Amino acid sequence: MSSPMTPGIAAARLPQETLAENFDDLHAAFAPHEAAVAADRCYFCHDAPCVTACPTDIDIPLFIRQISTGTPEAAAKTIFDQNILGGMCARVCPTEDLCEQACVRELAEGKPVEIGRLQRHATDTLMAKQRHPYDRAPVTGKKVAVVGAGPAGLACAHRLAMHGHDVTIYDAEAKAGGLNEFGIAAYKSTDDFAAREVDWLLGIGGIEIKPGMRLGDELTMESLTHCFDAVFLGVGLGGVNALRSEGEDKDGVRDAVDFIKDLRQTGDLAALPVGRDVVVIGGGMTAVDAAVQSKLLGAQNVTIAYRRGRDAMGASRYEQDLATSKGVRLMFNAQPVAIHGNGAVREIELEYTTDGGSGLKGTGETVRLAADQVFKAIGQTLTTDGGLELEGRKIAVTTTGRTSRAGVWAGGDCASGGDDLTVTAVAEGRDAAMDIHTFLMG
Repeated sequence: MSSPMTPGIAAARLPQETLAENFDDLHAAFAPHEAAVAADRCYFCHDAPCVTACPTDIDIPLFIRQISTGTPEAAAKTIFDQNILGGMCARVCPTEDLCEQACVRELAEGKPVEIGRLQRHATDTLMAKQRHPYDRAPVTGKKVAVVGAGPAGLACAHRLAMHGHDVTIYDAEAKAGGLNEFGIAAYKSTDDFAAREVDWLLGIGGIEIKPGMRLGDELTMESLTHCFDAVFLGVGLGGVNALRSEGEDKDGVRDAVDFIKDLRQTGDLAALPVGRDVVVIGGGMTAVDAAVQSKLLGAQNVTIAYRRGRDAMGASRYEQDLATSKGVRLMFNAQPVAIHGNGAVREIELEYTTDGGSGLKGTGETVRLAADQVFKAIGQTLTTDGGLELEGRKIAVTTTGRTSRAGVWAGGDCASGGDDLTVTAVAEGRDAAMDIHTFLMG
């Protein structure tokens, strides 16, 4: 039933069986014999370009050789030594733009070694074992606060705990995981994998998670720096940019991140309402995830409207092609100017744009699209900076994550310098942990 305030938005557009099929695993896991065949395609390059392309510097030829010799658990250890969230990264990392793009097979044949799926095969194999693969060093007596239980915070906490420090993670949400839990398309992380990965990571010991605590509310920088020997901030980007278009406050207009979060947390996809005519504003991964999942929930017409050209999109070409393969229309050089409707959105008005080298400009020519639901996916913003020095709109940090305040580090999406990717956040959390360890041990 659609709400009287939001005509056209309804739940249960598709039967349960169809929804289950639509939201099944995007890439099926390798069977052991499939992994062996895929691993045999690797040239095991000495100066492997795929390693250079990996933000976490995983020794990719080594772990693939370990798979090819029938030791996937050793391969997983090679991965986890560099990236403790290698299981999730194998599912969501844009390998087509990173390691696989650099693969010699890709350059020679146009078909790279399937590094991502091989990484998943290895990590899933080891994670299925009962015992955590790492032991803690002797307890140091040092205490570290980690604010934010996303990829950066979790990677930092695990590395610190491994070195014997006691870690307390604070997070604003009721569940740990950050964007891995709340912000990734459901078909990329199935079977509650994000939560299971957090539980597995906590097997190192020495880490306590305190949910429902947000920096700036229950937590202050003063209290954290007073009670702990060091602090790491991995608070992410909690705010969403406004469209700044007339009618943005109409019913049926909402943030794409909230829609994805609701979808990830629902126990019944058929209960999640979606429009018949959906328009997503933006050009990044969040825009693609919102658009594709709208289509998979049963929306008839779904359009991504992006203000620049295809090459400027934040979403990779692979993700763009995935969207179109699911029936999503991509509309380029179009920016929103107004949302029309009597209380609830009925149409969105877009202006065509051009960029002649002196900046993006509207042409004055407009078009209207039918829309009963509009999702905003035009970038996220920092909601709390802890009073730290900023670089642009993010917390200013050194290469090892040190902020302007002594004893405080930051990493992940909230910090300056890196790409807003899970794998980058893991690398920044890991590297900050090592610098914190050096600092704590004198």
